[in-house]
Amino acid sequence: MNSQLANGVVHKMPNDFAKAILSDKKVHEVWDDITPLARNEWICWVTDAKKDETRTRRIVVGLDKMRKGMRRPCCWAGCAHRKR
Repeated sequence: MNSQLANGVVHKMPNDFAKAILSDKKVHEVWDDITPLARNEWICWVTDAKKDETRTRRIVVGLDKMRKGMRRPCCWAGCAHRKR
């Protein structure tokens, strides 16, 4: 499934997030249009959650934000895994 979606610059696309993105045409279009760095931020924001409930909520919220045109997660310090 992940081969249908581009990864970030550091992070690989997890299956649960990929499935969610592929289920929504508008979000999939946004995903294809954003930069690899922006994709990386979304993936890290989702996978950085410590609890499964938080991860699930971040996927739902992330899709809603992308549907509304947001290109990066808001109010988050950013991916600590990439060099700054």
